[in-house]
Amino acid sequence: MNDVIIVGGGPVGLLLAGELRLAGADPLVLESADGAVRRNRSFGLRGINGRTAQSLRLRGLTEVFSKAQDEMPELARRMKESRFRGHFAGLPLAEDEPAPDAVGGFILRQHVLERILAEWATGLGVRIRTGHEVVDIVQEDSVVRAVLADGRSEQAPYLVGCDGGRSTVRKRTGIAFPGTGPTMTGRIARAELADPGAVTSSMHGPGGMVNHSWVPGEISTMEFDGGPGDRDAPLTAEEMQASIGRVSGIEVTVARLDGGIRFSDNSRQAATYRQGRVLLAGDAAHVHSPIGGQGLNLGLQDAMNLGWKLGLVARGEAPESLLDTYDAERRPVGERVLRNSRAQVALMRPGPQVAALREVLEETLGIPAAKRHFIAMGNGSDIDYAPDSVHPLVGRFAPVPLVSEDGRALLVADAGSTFLARPDGYVAWAASDGEAAGLDEALALVTGHVYKVKRVFKM
Repeated sequence: MNDVIIVGGGPVGLLLAGELRLAGADPLVLESADGAVRRNRSFGLRGINGRTAQSLRLRGLTEVFSKAQDEMPELARRMKESRFRGHFAGLPLAEDEPAPDAVGGFILRQHVLERILAEWATGLGVRIRTGHEVVDIVQEDSVVRAVLADGRSEQAPYLVGCDGGRSTVRKRTGIAFPGTGPTMTGRIARAELADPGAVTSSMHGPGGMVNHSWVPGEISTMEFDGGPGDRDAPLTAEEMQASIGRVSGIEVTVARLDGGIRFSDNSRQAATYRQGRVLLAGDAAHVHSPIGGQGLNLGLQDAMNLGWKLGLVARGEAPESLLDTYDAERRPVGERVLRNSRAQVALMRPGPQVAALREVLEETLGIPAAKRHFIAMGNGSDIDYAPDSVHPLVGRFAPVPLVSEDGRALLVADAGSTFLARPDGYVAWAASDGEAAGLDEALALVTGHVYKVKRVFKM
């Protein structure tokens, strides 16, 4: 029998499946689309920020991601030479002096990211079934049933919806999804312009944004028109041509269009990330504008947080109350991302008042402390799961580079302190001078086993 069913085989579902496997659980991933369909939907580039890069290093995946990025040589060169750490509403965020142990991010096509995570997960023994569309969720006393489109069903004690912003799992479970509706329409297409040099990229054009992607042949626009109508209708060359003209103020001809998608700034967050035996992660739990590239990283960090916890609970080595900490820790992070995402959309609107506001913010970002604040916010490096803790390390990500390819917690002695890093890299316990008070409880929490520790000896 399955220990956990994961609905959705995108990056979040795949990372979660691998984390569950490392925790000793047996997950089953159900994905409605096959690989070819997902590749056809893979537009643009996906940014892996500093915190997620640290998580990948924790699992020994840095080298494989670096090699994948090297397949785009010019992009790889720029990433390695740059101190660029993202942007806020188009205003660049670059470190003045990166920390010695700073981890740069990655930029990849989504289907490449999914391929890497799928190979890693299947290498751990994860079962992935494509072409399996889930149409209903039924919670029973001790199991959850995922009903498939063909009438069959799969069941497990727990189920996680990683099935995107229109999540069937969330809807069929009855979890509310409050928030704000769309105010803008984004379009991205593989398109050939009759005069490729007629339009240059601009985050703040006269009518919105136009951008030539680092992926050859891709171009995107963003207009503040109240949001797209039918997002699923085919994107045509005529529509893309008209949008480029409106945002840039330049008439162009789209000679050929080989597919495209629309997006918006619809911003919503699930009322709860857990209802009984059903949990949500990634876009199923929160959606917002893609500006700033935080959504993918937010979802991947959901998976890192949930994986070890659900693994322990599914194996019967931790109480179900451990799952409540998932919502408690990740909900505030999601709320903050939605807030700064809405702020970025507002700052990208055309007009003299907003332009003046951007200029003021640009001056503010010239202040080193302010720039560090925005870089930390955009990269998730300011997350603190225990802000009221007595010890400053507890609740923060481990302060030294760690590798735990088997997903175990790590007890580390460093620079006069000893700390216990959870399987996701965050510190569960810390002390100085060899004291061990509270370590027993922390070890039981993160490993599911009981230890009796009298004293910690520094190396």
